Amino acid sequence: MAKFNKTVKVAVVLIILVFVMYPLGRTLESYYPPQDASEITDLKLGDTIMPGTPVVNYNNIRKVPLLNHPEYVIDYVNDVNILNIIYTLMTGTVQTPIIHLTSGSISRNGSAQGFEGPGMLVVRGNKLIVDPPTNFIWGYKTPTAYAVKTSSGIDIYENNNKISSVAYDYISNDTVPHDFVDIKYLKQWYKYANEGDKINIIFQLSNFNDGRNTVPPNKIKTYFGTEVFQYMVRYPEGNPIMVYKNSYTEEVIASSASYLGSYPEYGDYTRAYNAKTFSYGWNGTIIPPTTSSSGKERVGLASVKDPEAPGGYATHGTCPPARALRDVVLIAGFPMPKGMTGEHNAVIYGYSPSSGIKVTNTGDYPVQIRMWTRGSGANTVIYAEMIQLVPT
Repeated sequence: MAKFNKTVKVAVVLIILVFVMYPLGRTLESYYPPQDASEITDLKLGDTIMPGTPVVNYNNIRKVPLLNHPEYVIDYVNDVNILNIIYTLMTGTVQTPIIHLTSGSISRNGSAQGFEGPGMLVVRGNKLIVDPPTNFIWGYKTPTAYAVKTSSGIDIYENNNKISSVAYDYISNDTVPHDFVDIKYLKQWYKYANEGDKINIIFQLSNFNDGRNTVPPNKIKTYFGTEVFQYMVRYPEGNPIMVYKNSYTEEVIASSASYLGSYPEYGDYTRAYNAKTFSYGWNGTIIPPTTSSSGKERVGLASVKDPEAPGGYATHGTCPPARALRDVVLIAGFPMPKGMTGEHNAVIYGYSPSSGIKVTNTGDYPVQIRMWTRGSGANTVIYAEMIQLVPT
């Protein structure tokens, strides 16, 4: 009880000091510029911030003469911050309470709070703030490391700086990063590449729609989850990658179906395999507004011998699902996909049916393409839907 009374007496004295010293402090403050809120963090503005992340470095917070801001002592009394009160009385200086330099989802102890998902560190109104994520956040898959073919193996460069050399016989999961490009594919590329050719092997996320900083490869799972990382791996570089979506409803804005039919001279079961592979290549593809996306890369279509096709081979069976995809794109009001025509043979020669075709979303909201098949052989039916994601 005696300790409580002593604390109350100290608080009363400090409050009296505030009222006595406040006018003088305000006069002195005019000679000192206020602290820039960006100075109190070791992080970069635009960084992705998860709930619970400490964003304030107390060592960076300026200490000012008590005469300048005696009212700050009241904040420490309210927080029962005895150490800061003692420090102030002993030195005559007071550290600016964090609540005067922060706002918006930052706690009184300097950690991000009060939101879910990947926030973003900003300064607004000279206050350090963590903005909660919007309904939809997307960035673009861009390379950060690549391999160059040499006469004996590969040289690996990261941010255009050479970091290692690996002889061909030693290319393995232990010597080459393989999260994005598997070793088998890399060795196959090597056999057909010319000396000096390069292949991108590590990717980051950049150019986000909300302006946040580039997210390096080792942070993608941490900030956005394994599912986003796996989606990113499956799609070619340059594609938009939806990293966060929340509070939305799904609306089917277009649907279509096509039938494989029988062309035994091209092998109906091989054609059915290609139709199903095409559907897999596009199923689940998300296209944010004002962006263009292809389907997945390296989906493994089978070539069928065709004397009339350029090179004597063609991926027969891809045109029926291509027509279904084309239909939902056009019904949704989007332009003809790049790499497709309005003809029966919908895929233009030279364009990969999955990673080469590009669909552009000219609408106001993200859309998702869903494709699936039923049946087998010549009786295979291909279905396609365009789903609009509308924020709520």
